[in-house]
Amino acid sequence: MSVPSITTTSQYLTFKLDEEVFALDISTVREVLDFTTIARVPRTPDFMLGVINLRGSVVPVVDMRLKFGMSATERSVNTCIIIVEIEIDGETTILGALVDSVQEVLDLDPEQIEPPPRIGTRLDTRFIKGMGKRDNDFIIILDIDKIFSADEIAAVNEGGEQSAA
Repeated sequence: MSVPSITTTSQYLTFKLDEEVFALDISTVREVLDFTTIARVPRTPDFMLGVINLRGSVVPVVDMRLKFGMSATERSVNTCIIIVEIEIDGETTILGALVDSVQEVLDLDPEQIEPPPRIGTRLDTRFIKGMGKRDNDFIIILDIDKIFSADEIAAVNEGGEQSAA
């Protein structure tokens, strides 16, 4: 059984958080950066690490492990920031997602993607677009636009604007 909203072969950027493999639709990904200095912003949610300067623009960075209720990301040589474009309430926001490591870009056909499970995952399944199958492994395909609420994005944006001032 495939996911009704996924009708064509799509490319996904895969990354790891702990031992889990996740994926984002490549169309939402702008670039992948090596870990860099993150300026802390006071009075923001725990998962928001701060902001980075990306070619003159202030970009908020979130720890995806904290956002998903895992332990904080431990920096390593593989730790990186995925710059994504998300849409909340019709507005586009650029955000950095701190992840343990980026794996690869892969193609998944609609028949390789199943609907998210109803139980048995540590994540709220509203964030999950589907479960990709590759060999004997599952890849959790995230819907990046549904991971953050409009209020969270407003708090992140306000924090970034205050630190830039």
